[in-house]
Order: sequence, then C-alpha cells, then structure tokens
Amino acid sequence: MNNRIHNEVEDDQGEVFLDESDIIHEVTVDDEDLPDVGDDDDPGSDAENTEQPDDSTHIFSGHSDEVYSVACSLTDATLVATGGGDDKGFFWRINQGDWASEIQGHKDSVSSLAFSMDGQLLASGGLDGLVQIWDTSSGNLKCTLEGPGGGVEWVSWHPRGHIVLAGSEDSTVWMWNADRAAYLNMFSGHGSSVTCGDFTPDGKTICTGSDDATLRVWNPKSGENIHVIRGHPYHTEGLTCLTISADSTLALSGSKDGSVHMVNITTGKVVSSLVSHTDSIECIGFSRSSPWAATGSMDQKLIIWDLQHSSPRSTCDHEDGVTCLMWLGTSKYVVTGCVDGKVRVWDSLSGDCVRTFSGHRDAIQAISVSAHQDFLVSVSLDGTARVFEIADFK
Repeated sequence: MNNRIHNEVEDDQGEVFLDESDIIHEVTVDDEDLPDVGDDDDPGSDAENTEQPDDSTHIFSGHSDEVYSVACSLTDATLVATGGGDDKGFFWRINQGDWASEIQGHKDSVSSLAFSMDGQLLASGGLDGLVQIWDTSSGNLKCTLEGPGGGVEWVSWHPRGHIVLAGSEDSTVWMWNADRAAYLNMFSGHGSSVTCGDFTPDGKTICTGSDDATLRVWNPKSGENIHVIRGHPYHTEGLTCLTISADSTLALSGSKDGSVHMVNITTGKVVSSLVSHTDSIECIGFSRSSPWAATGSMDQKLIIWDLQHSSPRSTCDHEDGVTCLMWLGTSKYVVTGCVDGKVRVWDSLSGDCVRTFSGHRDAIQAISVSAHQDFLVSVSLDGTARVFEIADFK
C-alpha cells in the first residue's frame, strides 16, 4: 500500500485520496514504539525523553561503538580520556563540546585508561596487548610499550613517578619506565588472566588478582612473589576487582563467586570475609574518611560495610546489576553505575539514594570524577560519555 501511495504522489503532486476499502488493517501505535527523531545530542529530540529526562550537562559522542573506559585527569579539572570498542580513545574537555583529540594506534578495543599522578601522561591499554603513553599537554603519542601476549586488562601508575603497570589476559603483569620507554620487570605466576591490580599507595608493593582465584603480592624491584593468597577461606572463583587501603596494609578483593575478602598485605593472611552478596562482585572501594568499604554486585545491590565488625551497614537496592562505584573524595557519598543505564548517588550513612542521573540508554561501564569533584563522567554501551554535575555532593 505504501508503495502505491508513494508512486501516485510521484506521478501527481496533487492530493492522494484513500477509500475505506483501501484500509487493510488498523494498528494502534504507542508513542514509545515510534522511532527516535533528530539528533541524539539534543536531549529533547525524541519521544523517549518525555519519560526519561537527560540530566547530563554534556554528551561526548565521538565514539562509533561501545565505550568501555574513562579517566579524568587528576590535575586538570576539565580533561577527560575515554576508550572504546571502536579501537579508539579520545581526549576531550568537560562542557567544551567542540574540542576533542583522538588517541590513535590501537588495533583492538581500548580497554583501560589512567592518568599519571602529576597529570602529565596518559596510559592507554588495549586488547591488542599494547600500552601507549600520551603527553597530555600536546595530545601526542610519547611511546608504545610492548610485551604482553594478550589483551591488556588494566593499567595503573606508580604513586610517585612515571612507572606504569599493566595486567594482561596472558596471565602476566608488566612494568615499564614511561619516560624512557624502558621495560623494567615482568611478574609471572598467575594461571589465568590478571583481571585487577595496583601499586600500594606507598609505592613499595604490587598486588594483583586473577581469574585463577588468587591474589599475589609482589616486590616491584626484584619481581619476587612475596605472597600467594588462595584456597579456603579465600575466593573459590576468579577475582574481578581489588582495592588497597590508604595505609598500604590491606587489600580488599571481590570475586565472581560473590565473596569479598580482606587480606593483610604484610602477612598474606585473610583477616576478614564480608558475606552478603549473592552474585558476582563487580566493583569495590575503601572509604577515605571512615573504616568502611563499598561493594557493588550483579545481585543489584550496593553494600556499605563496617569493616571493624565485618558487617553490612546498609544495603542499597538497584534496578539491575551494579557495574562500577566510587567514593566521592572524603565525603559520605558513594556513586554507582548500573546495567540499567542510571548513575546514582548514595548517602553511605543513611543508605538512601539522594540523586539519580538519567540519560544513558544502555549499561554503564565505568565512571570517573573530575579533579575538583564538580563533575562525574560515565561511559556506556550506548556509545556515549555523559557528564553530570555533582558539586552538591562534596
């Protein structure tokens, strides 16, 4: 029928009349079923937004595929880097929509990003096994670091220098001097992908977690494996996330098996187990102002833990799995990213959700907070990065 009408219109630019007999079938159309119209960058451009407002102050839409990683500069209040499944990364600036600089050279997804502590360098890790180092002032590639035989799962910087660490799917961890593009050490011992890891805040030790269900503690200089934590009472399945206390004494890890364990880094002993989640732990973080921790899980819960008693202080229910979390500085607030595309701010004292940010149309993959903690940047499988104002939550 449509073709017939279309042809008649082309033949005769006059009016087109339909008889009752021309109607084959009547369909009731719900507004929600209508296709999106207009520019995605215009928050008021489609019918869906009548139900779901876009709370973002800026949408970065330079990626042409899912976005997996985000890092805000620790020193420059507006500089952001994002990486995605389009094998690209970008530098861009918060609320400056007309500026972006492409991070080129990766041959597979850009899976991880981290700014050095002084803000001078950015490390980008790709599933191509490469780590690239970028000069943040010029946006130029400084060097490419090779070594891992599998995709790079994460990158991290030494707290007081341009030493970069990367964990790989090939079960190894690599360390380089980024200033000299020099290989320093390779840490071998894990039996599967190294999914998480970092330097301790004092810079003296490295902790890594693996899909082999172990945590390993390393001496960065010698490469010696100081401790291997595995078996009862530790995790029974692969580690997914890891965080280290500010005093460099404790490592808190989460696993696919839903368990959370705290390890004394010096002794290598499990000192407590936090039992409550019923599905994979996806994210974890120590509070910087109190003896608490936060864990997020695919069981749709954020749990705030009292570490002195190894018990939940509050359980914060979500609509779907919790993929990422951050404590906002030394405040009482925790931010979560969720599979439902929402970013939520939680009061850790009351357990209440004090703000929900809408805008994303697919699962949140990562979040980062700007240097002055005025803005939060989230990235999603919907292919966008979005900026939300969080100045009220300091």
